[in-house]
Amino acid sequence: MLTRLSGTMFVLNSDLIERIDATPDTVITLTDGTKYVVADSMAQVVSAIRGFRSEIVALSSMVPPDLEQLFPSPTSARLAPVSRLPGLEDRLEDRVEAGGVEARRVEIREP
Repeated sequence: MLTRLSGTMFVLNSDLIERIDATPDTVITLTDGTKYVVADSMAQVVSAIRGFRSEIVALSSMVPPDLEQLFPSPTSARLAPVSRLPGLEDRLEDRVEAGGVEARRVEIREP
């Protein structure tokens, strides 16, 4: 958390910081050119950023190495079997022969 010269506190996205100047007030310049003048010293701002980033690294050790546990892939979900539709292959071949679509033939295997 940073403190404005008025005394109000705010949080800044540290990933957007381009540079920090001490002139004598601490001026934080973001990548889009926006400037913030803060009451905190340059050392305090840098320390806060280091603390925040080290916290992220420390918390990352708590994430399981197998991300499949957190975010199952769509292929791991159980899907209902697909049955063949009558006449589908004939219609697809007719469209390909007519030059209507570019297609690949996919073999459907029933369980």
